Amino acid sequence: MRIANLAGRIALLTGDGAVPVATGGFDPDPAALFDQWDALLRWSADVDPARAVPYKESDLRAPVPAPGQIFAVALNYRPHTAEAGYEEPAEPLVFTKFPTCLTGAYTTIDLPPGHVDWELEAVAVIGRDAHRVPQENGWDPVVALTVGQDLSERITQLAGRPAQFSLGKSFPGFGPVGPALVGTGALAGRDDLELTCELNGDVVQHDRTSNMIFPIPRLVAHLSAICPLRPGDLIFTGTPAGVGNRRTPQRFIGPGDTLVSRIEGLGEMRHTFRSAP
Repeated sequence: MRIANLAGRIALLTGDGAVPVATGGFDPDPAALFDQWDALLRWSADVDPARAVPYKESDLRAPVPAPGQIFAVALNYRPHTAEAGYEEPAEPLVFTKFPTCLTGAYTTIDLPPGHVDWELEAVAVIGRDAHRVPQENGWDPVVALTVGQDLSERITQLAGRPAQFSLGKSFPGFGPVGPALVGTGALAGRDDLELTCELNGDVVQHDRTSNMIFPIPRLVAHLSAICPLRPGDLIFTGTPAGVGNRRTPQRFIGPGDTLVSRIEGLGEMRHTFRSAP
């Protein structure tokens, strides 16, 4: 099941078109998505693709527009940990992104002053209440995965002691998510998905989610041991090697650049950038 937020209304993406869930008698408000999730799964299995109608990519908004919590994980791929100059962490390193940074899969993002960097990530979507979940059941509350970018303005992020990760990663548009939520039951290889990030056609990141230091079940267990997880919460699961501030010379996103973010089985996002007005 591929569920999207089309101009503020839930729709099922099928091939090159979309089927509004309202045609199946469901509430189209994204705020009602997880209350209906299991019923939507059953309904989607029998939807005729011929009912789909064309849609505009620009109408694809963040599929979860108002999560209660956004967790993000630092240094969760060994090559990225090495390029950043750190030792492999013994426990997940967690920070937050603020919900106002979210945007859709095909938008133009304003660049604040500074050094804006890319970080392609698989995003786990919590669909059920979860607290103190054992690792062996860590997939249970995760109902979907999607593509995410943890865009980062490095000067703000690294200013001060301690550093300001959450602020540097939460400018408007710095949390692109989409294009749709893909139900985990539809992903035979959910633990081993290919990730590819391109800047102006150059591949800048390429890895597989199987190379995470802490896979998704471990992250769910770790987070839920402390924070009760709620439907709609997002977990940005970490980025592979290849970020701009660890290159020689450094490379950052500039006005007019195009960033493509692709994860096997989950889809592709494409963003352009301009100087902030």
